[in-house]
Amino acid sequence: MSGNPLAAAEPWDLVADGYAESALAIMAPFSDRALELADLPADAHIIDVAAGPGTLSLPAAARVRRVQAVDFAEHMLERLGNAAREAGLTNIDLQVGDGQQLPFEDDRFDAGFSMFGLMFFPDRIKGFAELFRVLKPGGIAVVSSWAPVAESPLMRMRFGAMAAGDPNIQEPQPNFLSLENPEVFATEMRGAGFAGVSIQRHTTTVSFPDADRLWEQMSRGSAPMAVLRRSIGEDEWAARSEAMRAYLVENYRPNTPLATTAFLGIGHKPLP
Repeated sequence: MSGNPLAAAEPWDLVADGYAESALAIMAPFSDRALELADLPADAHIIDVAAGPGTLSLPAAARVRRVQAVDFAEHMLERLGNAAREAGLTNIDLQVGDGQQLPFEDDRFDAGFSMFGLMFFPDRIKGFAELFRVLKPGGIAVVSSWAPVAESPLMRMRFGAMAAGDPNIQEPQPNFLSLENPEVFATEMRGAGFAGVSIQRHTTTVSFPDADRLWEQMSRGSAPMAVLRRSIGEDEWAARSEAMRAYLVENYRPNTPLATTAFLGIGHKPLP
């Protein structure tokens, strides 16, 4: 099991509203790419594991027959449901659940996705195995994970700001035992039974009109920031947040594109 606080529901519930807004700009291009890679027919029934506020579920619902969205954070799913209703989408089913023990029968879905969710599972092996189990033979899975922070100017900017607020926070070093390592990524997918596995790199950029907008996105939509704020209290948070914002004002030039990179793992469930 993992001691990673992001493997629990609470931080994600805390940031559900802000995350839904910020995730669209940063994560939507990766979801769009995942859907392109899956190349689904209009009658497909898909599952989105760790669906969050619907960054993949919402665009997918406009392309396929039905979407099953699963997340362990209830407030995230509430946000997804509200967004679906506002968009007039009636083909998204919501289910609170654990991606390591999906509450569905074998061989149910035509495709499965997990966008920046399975990477946090305490037991990734179980997560991949469950995704494989619920796919129909011939079904496709697409899973995403961030590349190392060193390859992402956006992430480096964010961690630089966090270090300005607390020198004990350092930019994470590459974790070669995680899905940051494409070889580990491919090995774990194959170990779950997936065939034809490939790991693709995808990079997108985002820009902000000024440092204040970048700070707003960073502070409102970041689960690690929510954990930090909860742990240190509001008085200390006020002091640290000012230091972090000042770092961004000094180091971010308005409208400068900041790139971020992720890996997309693609695999198929073999036919009998």
